[in-house]
Amino acid sequence: METWFVGIGGVMGAIARYLLSKWINDKLPGHFPMATLLVNISGAFALGWLTRASQSWLPDIARPTLLFLGTGVLGAYTTFSTFSYEFTMLLESGQLRQAVTYLFTTLVIGLSAAALGLFGWPELRLQ
Repeated sequence: METWFVGIGGVMGAIARYLLSKWINDKLPGHFPMATLLVNISGAFALGWLTRASQSWLPDIARPTLLFLGTGVLGAYTTFSTFSYEFTMLLESGQLRQAVTYLFTTLVIGLSAAALGLFGWPELRLQ
C-alpha cells in the first residue's frame, strides 16, 4: 500500500515540476536553466521543512503521508537528472561560465535552502 502513496505523490510532483518549469521558462527565456534551479531549490527547502515538521510539531504524522509528500511529491518534483543533463549541455556548448555558475548556485543555494527548511530561523519556528 505504501508504494501507492509514493506513486500517486510522484505523479503529482512530476506534473507540478513540469507546469512550474514551463511557466518559468515562458517568463524567463534564455540559455540558463533557471527553471530547474528554482524547482530544485524550492524542493530542497520543502523537504527540509517537511523533515523538521515531522520531527517537531507534527510527530504523529502518518508514515504514508510522509511517503506521499517526501518520497512521492518532492522526490518527483526535484530532479538531479535534469540538473546533470543541463550542466553537461552547458559544458558541451562551451558555456563554461554558465555551467560553473549553475553548478555552484545549485549546490550552495540548494543546500542552504534545505538547511533553512530543516533548521529555519529561530524567530519563525512554530512551537
